[in-house]
Amino acid sequence: MRVDTRHAPAFTVARCMLAGNEAVRVEGGAMIAHSAGVQLESKAQGGVMAGLKRSVLGGGSFFVTTYTAPPQGGWVDVAGVLPGDTVSIDVEPDTPFFLRRGSWIANSSGVQIDTQWGGMANLFGGEGGFGFRASGQGQAIVSIYGAVDMIDLADGDMVTIDTGHVVAYSLNVRFQMRRAAQGRSIQSMKSGEGWVFDFWGPGLVLLQSRNPDAFATWVGEAVPGEQPREGLGGLGGLSGGVGGLFR
Repeated sequence: MRVDTRHAPAFTVARCMLAGNEAVRVEGGAMIAHSAGVQLESKAQGGVMAGLKRSVLGGGSFFVTTYTAPPQGGWVDVAGVLPGDTVSIDVEPDTPFFLRRGSWIANSSGVQIDTQWGGMANLFGGEGGFGFRASGQGQAIVSIYGAVDMIDLADGDMVTIDTGHVVAYSLNVRFQMRRAAQGRSIQSMKSGEGWVFDFWGPGLVLLQSRNPDAFATWVGEAVPGEQPREGLGGLGGLSGGVGGLFR
């Protein structure tokens, strides 16, 4: 599979170019269009329990759709819910990735997407604890709110990132969560930065230039009566409220 992007960086669409009889798995609702002859099959990938874990814990859809190209090949266009970049991550057998809850939208057939507990740090950092583990060989496509930055950390390098801006990271990266102002809760709140992640290389970290949880909070405050749900997965419930801003 080859991934071509257009309309970047604000409203990126990823076109998955498929060879003859090649398949791509797509998150429910992420497909925009596909070429003639592409066949689709929608099912709870991995079984009912895997579908429940993916939807309830990982913030994804219960059903995953597999699109298979005809013998002459074809394409499938996918995009995320929020405006911003869409990027393809190269997944290798020795380099699995943890994907933020709600960021995964598609993957090549050689990649397995499983719900994974991201650790207590993710839970207390406001990320819901669970996300997705992308393993195997191929590409995983993730949506970004805003523009994407990729930080390739060398061995011993360290970077600090606000929890709401982390999209994905290779699972060989070490990290910890802490208050933005270490040991000083009041200073962290005054700075507007509650919790951050410290990442140590080697490994790749992807971050987004906008914070979806901060946007959800802003909508909830801007639209009387709207109570945003936590996390990226809850932003869909705000569509009516966002529309109300422009009535």
